[in-house]
Parts: sequence; C-alpha cells; structure tokens
Amino acid sequence: MASTDIPDKGHLKKPKGVYLNDHMLINDHMHKIHRVIVHRFTMGDVEDPDLYAAEPLIEWQNSEMGKWIMERSVESPVWHRHAAPHEYGYQFAIEAWLKGSDYSFWVLKWGSKG
Repeated sequence: MASTDIPDKGHLKKPKGVYLNDHMLINDHMHKIHRVIVHRFTMGDVEDPDLYAAEPLIEWQNSEMGKWIMERSVESPVWHRHAAPHEYGYQFAIEAWLKGSDYSFWVLKWGSKG
C-alpha cells in the first residue's frame, strides 16, 4: 500500500534523515521532537480523493503501527494529499511528531515500511 515513488518536494518527499522540528517540555523533561512521515499510499484518479482515502486511512489507524503512533505522537497525526499527474492520481502521507525515544523505536520496528 505504501508508495516508494515519492517526489522530491513537499510533504511527500522521502526523508533524508531526521526532521528535528523543535524541543518540547513534557512532564518537566525536555525532548527532541521529530517530524516523521509514518505512512504513504497512492490512489488512482477519482472524483473525490478525500472520500476514497478514508478507507486506507482508517485501515492504517487500526493497524499495529497506527495504534502505536496514535498513542505516542506528541500532536495528533495529520495527513497530506498531493496530486500525482505522472501517476494520474494522488499521493497521501501521514505525518506524526515523535519524541526521541519513540522515534528510535519507530525507526527500528517500522522505519523501512513508512
């Protein structure tokens, strides 16, 4: 379901490394917060891509990774949609913000599948 043909611009680009957005104080401890694309998928040319994206988004959210991300993301994960004219469709990405230790765990367990 995840696409590996991601453009080199915008929210859907393949990460070159760690995106260090900010530091955040959580329970009196300072944490590095990493912005991570945790899941990608593509969709063909449809009339209402947001409506058709609901099923794969819910499937991801109910997966082991999705549940884990929903529990541990510092802020609620968001999804982005971009037109993919070279594929005659759309590309979607789910973005989350993880603390350093959670980011390390995610990379070790699911990083190559995001």
